[in-house]
Amino acid sequence: MIRIHFIFSFLVGLSLLACQTEKKKLPIYGNREAEEKVVDGKTIVDTIYHTIPNYEFLNQDSVIITNKVFENKIYISNFFFTHCPTICPTMQRNLLKFYEKYKGDPRIAFLSHSIDFKYDSPSVLKSYANKLGVDSEQWQFVTGDKASIYKMADNYFVYAKEDKNVPGGYDHQGYLVLVDHDKRIRAAYDGTDDEQVQLLFNDVETLLKEYE
Repeated sequence: MIRIHFIFSFLVGLSLLACQTEKKKLPIYGNREAEEKVVDGKTIVDTIYHTIPNYEFLNQDSVIITNKVFENKIYISNFFFTHCPTICPTMQRNLLKFYEKYKGDPRIAFLSHSIDFKYDSPSVLKSYANKLGVDSEQWQFVTGDKASIYKMADNYFVYAKEDKNVPGGYDHQGYLVLVDHDKRIRAAYDGTDDEQVQLLFNDVETLLKEYE
């Protein structure tokens, strides 16, 4: 938990610093490895970045979706649960602002993972999406078994776990994670903080320009 909090505190700090200076490209976060390969008879060193792995989850329409849904798109991902009494309502309302701004734009999508694998069935997720005003496949709400959902949170560097001692029974972070066409994490933002949300609006435009 300490390591994950440190990672995202560091990411948020870098994002705020980057906002103060003109930038053309967002950084790429996570572990990276150098890999040698031969191209046209020459040995070159390529950088292999951390990426979001392949997955299968059940969405709000009871349809199994995979990472292919987000091919050739950037997307914003987060982790929540429908009866969350603390940070989720604010985080989801802020994410809704992006959905409303970019609704119908094929370049961008949204992915919310429920961490309540016991209660948040597809029908519950569908009702939740409808109440938010989400009526398109551009924003996917997904569920899965405990192991797959929590392992996926680790891949986003987001802390999430069951905890009967906290309100709602689940402890998690409210980050909105920006992912590029290659499934690389480009930045993360506190979805409950207005300044961070505005920064995400700016960085979405920056990332979209990378693919023009």
